[in-house]
Amino acid sequence: MPQFSTKRRVHHDATNMFDLVADVEKYPQFVPLCSALAVKSRIEKDNGVTVIVADMTVAYKIVRETFTSRVTLDRANLKILVEYLSGPFKRMQNRWSFHAAGDNGCDVEFYIDYEFKSRTLAILMGAMFDAAFRRFATAFEERADAVYGRRRVS
Repeated sequence: MPQFSTKRRVHHDATNMFDLVADVEKYPQFVPLCSALAVKSRIEKDNGVTVIVADMTVAYKIVRETFTSRVTLDRANLKILVEYLSGPFKRMQNRWSFHAAGDNGCDVEFYIDYEFKSRTLAILMGAMFDAAFRRFATAFEERADAVYGRRRVS
């Protein structure tokens, strides 16, 4: 079962990084393999949690697949949970968490666990997905530098 996790120290504060990852509508501008993203619904709950249902289209060469997921944004705890609802996966879940780490930096933790329904699609897209997930941390850090300004390492 393919899975990937990483923990990375970035030179942006945890709240800014949470906001950047939570801004799913911007993903097609910088997230590897993401060619489109459409928010189907957004619900603000009484406890301050936001739940988004969105369709994300991933594309590589001639392969193009769209899947639907529920994204739970827990700003108070700086956590994001993405749960698969429908599409080409048998299962898919990913989690983000953000932890303050001095000097306005933070540790960003990313975890994803997925399995394609189709063995053929797993063969076609599997290697690309693995490579894309390994580039996610860099893509989000570069996006943070572009949005918030590059921070110098002290």
